[in-house]
Amino acid sequence: MRAKKIFILLGHPDSDSLNGTLASEYEKGALEAGHDVRRMNLDEMKFDLVLHKGYRAVQELEPDLLALQENIKWCDHFIIFYPSWWSTMPAQLKGVFDRAWLPGFAFRFPDKGYIWQRLLKGRSATMFITSDTAPIIQRLVFGDTTNELRKGILWFAGFSPIYVRKFGYLKHFGMWRRESLKKRVYKLGKKGK
Repeated sequence: MRAKKIFILLGHPDSDSLNGTLASEYEKGALEAGHDVRRMNLDEMKFDLVLHKGYRAVQELEPDLLALQENIKWCDHFIIFYPSWWSTMPAQLKGVFDRAWLPGFAFRFPDKGYIWQRLLKGRSATMFITSDTAPIIQRLVFGDTTNELRKGILWFAGFSPIYVRKFGYLKHFGMWRRESLKKRVYKLGKKGK
């Protein structure tokens, strides 16, 4: 197996969470398998998550957002861990993409026509999403709650393939199921998937 350059973004605003534990298990597995790993935790990043003028004016990127962009350009495989809150990602994680997913970095629109350039091609991604709702129930009731990040952000910029791994009904997960989940994520880290 070829070693990968893996960038892990913990998208939970609290590193001391199940998402944080799972990100650490993935990172441990990936490092033990010889992958080159970089990681950023959302709760350690300092930036204004509000895009004050929309995209009408340039809002200078803070050092942590520049580091995020550099890590994304560097990686072969982008890993994102986050909880599903109200059927979407946490606001702070959305703010990362609002601020950093800019023309010239993630995409470029042509002067004429409708076909944009996807500037982050050649990279794959995996989304690890936790929820207090069983994934099948969430899908039946709310539809595809991964579309915003999977298609609207990652695919739009050129990521392919994009894997989605949902873990749900966590409210009633016993300790043995959490341990099983940690082992599963650790093994995925070893494989770089």
